[in-house]
Amino acid sequence: MSANNKKIAWVTGGGTGIGRAGAEALLADGWTVVISGRRAEMLQGVVDEIGAGGKPIEAMALDVSNAADVNKVAQAILTKYGRIDLLVNSAGVNVPKRTWQDVTQEGWDQIVDINLNGVMYCMRAVLPAMRAQHDGCIINVASWAGRIVSKMTGPAYTATKHAVLALTHSFNMDECVNGLRACCLSPGEVATPIMLNRPVPPSEEVMARMLQPADLGRTIAFIAGMPPHVCINEVLISPTWNRSFMAM
Repeated sequence: MSANNKKIAWVTGGGTGIGRAGAEALLADGWTVVISGRRAEMLQGVVDEIGAGGKPIEAMALDVSNAADVNKVAQAILTKYGRIDLLVNSAGVNVPKRTWQDVTQEGWDQIVDINLNGVMYCMRAVLPAMRAQHDGCIINVASWAGRIVSKMTGPAYTATKHAVLALTHSFNMDECVNGLRACCLSPGEVATPIMLNRPVPPSEEVMARMLQPADLGRTIAFIAGMPPHVCINEVLISPTWNRSFMAM
C-alpha cells in the first residue's frame, strides 16, 4: 500500500462493460482508479459519472496494442502515485467475421493485438514496479472461450483467450517468489457491448439472463481485496442459464 494509504488500480477497457463495472466496484472499496481505453471522451464520461463527488478516479487514454502507449501511461501513473497495486486487463475485442470461412488477416491481427499482445504489454509495463514493491495483483479478463472451445466465438478470439489463461498461470509460476499474483477471470456470456459484434446479436431478453457487468465488477473487487498471501489463480463464472450447456 502506498504511503498515503491509497491502493492504486489501473483498469484497461475501463470505458465500457466489465472494465467500467470493475472500476466502479474498486472505487466503492476505496481504491484510487485510473481507467484507460482508446476513446478519451467515453473515458471522461465514465469519470464524470462514477467519480461524481470527488471520488479518486481519472482517465488516461491509450491503445493497449501499442506498447509505447502502454509504457507511457504506466510511467505516468507511477510518476503521479508512486506505485501500481492492481492491474485489470479488461480491454478486449471480437469481430463479426470470425469463422474460418470469413475471418480476414486484418480481423485476426486486430484480435491478437488487443486480446493477447495488449495483455502482455500491460503486464510487462507494471512488472518492475510490482517487483520493487514485492506486492501486486493482476486480473486478466479472459472468457469461457478460454476454457471451452466453441464455434460461437471464432478461432482468433478463442485462441487469444486460451493464451491469456496460459499467460496468467505462467506469470504465477515465475513471479510468486516476488510476492506477485495473477488471476484469470473467465466469464461466460456477459451483457456487454461486445455482444453487438456477433454475427447475430442476442435479443434484450436473452441478454437479461446473461451475467451482468456489475456481477463481474463485484468479482474483480473480491479478487483484488484478498490479502497478499492469497492468489486466486482462476475464476470460471457463468450465467446460471448457461446457453453453452444447452447446445451440448
